[in-house]
Amino acid sequence: QVQLVESGGGLVQAGGSLRLSCAASGRTFSSAAMGWFRQAPGKEREVVAVLRWRNSNSNIYYAAYADSVKGRFTISRDNAKNTLYLQMNSLQPEDTAVYYCASATEFGASQVADFGSWGQGTQVTVSS
Repeated sequence: QVQLVESGGGLVQAGGSLRLSCAASGRTFSSAAMGWFRQAPGKEREVVAVLRWRNSNSNIYYAAYADSVKGRFTISRDNAKNTLYLQMNSLQPEDTAVYYCASATEFGASQVADFGSWGQGTQVTVSS
């Protein structure tokens, strides 16, 4: 099991930036994919960005983004710190949501249901 703790959320004006962090501990070597998700009030949880490793013996990984955040958000990781990041620029009110970090053990994981370990979430609020 992987333990995940998010931080970095807050209140920001439209057009501003935030960087979310997700500190991972536990069986981090079992992760085949990690990602950021969000859930707005009254809506289903959705994928924001995912990093997927090519295979268990590779340090090559691929990033995928929701269309709504392409060109504005960047997902990255620091292996030495076991930390996943989400840099969010040009934030808009529709980006307001609770943001979650999650980990998957299956290669090719891309959807919410594919991820089994979740953090507690961090609130991001963008004012207009």
